[in-house]
Amino acid sequence: MKLIFLGSGSAFTVGADNFQSNMIIETQTGKKLLLDCGSDIRFSLHALSLSYLDITDIYISHLHSDHVGGLEYIGFSSKFDPRCEKPIIYCSKDIASLLWNNTLSGGMMSIEGDLANLDTYFQLYKIELNGYFTWEGIEFKLVKVNHVHNSYYLMPSYGLFFEITGQKVFITTDTKLSLETNGEYYQQADLIFHDCETSIFHTPVHPSYDDLITLPSEIKQKMWLYGYQPGKLPNAEKDGFLGFVKRGQIFDFSEALISVKS
Repeated sequence: MKLIFLGSGSAFTVGADNFQSNMIIETQTGKKLLLDCGSDIRFSLHALSLSYLDITDIYISHLHSDHVGGLEYIGFSSKFDPRCEKPIIYCSKDIASLLWNNTLSGGMMSIEGDLANLDTYFQLYKIELNGYFTWEGIEFKLVKVNHVHNSYYLMPSYGLFFEITGQKVFITTDTKLSLETNGEYYQQADLIFHDCETSIFHTPVHPSYDDLITLPSEIKQKMWLYGYQPGKLPNAEKDGFLGFVKRGQIFDFSEALISVKS
């Protein structure tokens, strides 16, 4: 089992050297689960000699365009290619209720001779509150994260916690640093993939490198950083982290000892 970073950049990363932080989990048989499907997806897949033909299962963490903006490409391409079956989308029930009406319908509702809906393009698997989904024998628990609060309510957004070959993995997707609510996952995980802002202009919806550097060493030493802005990066290894993930980097979980390939 492998975790492959199609990109490791922020939502607004530009340039051919990196893409948005979408990932693929791939089994030894070649089955693939896409973790988020941002607007860069057709380019980031192509850079690794992949395409929509390789995408049959998709997890969606939340509704920002760097996580869902590529679903139109996957949906249209799969529907009108007779080689494809409908891809499966896994997402939390509260996100599922918004995905079509708030995000996809404007561009995908009208097709020649008919009005389409989400079922036209995808099979939808809705995950209950505090629930999980199972894919290829792996149980993926949804972790509610604190990404954006608009003063009325918390935008639905979910990280993933799962176990592969005895290794417990926490992928934050997008979150503020919220140890008071999700500290148990930081403690339980053997490996953490955490979004990290490196811009000098910090936003309030992601942790900055300066935030993360204050974490206890026992957490930092199992943490890889992604979702960063272009430019010179701090020396993460010197500061106690495992490092910054690079585009195309592969984490191989086929054995108990994880191997990393660039």
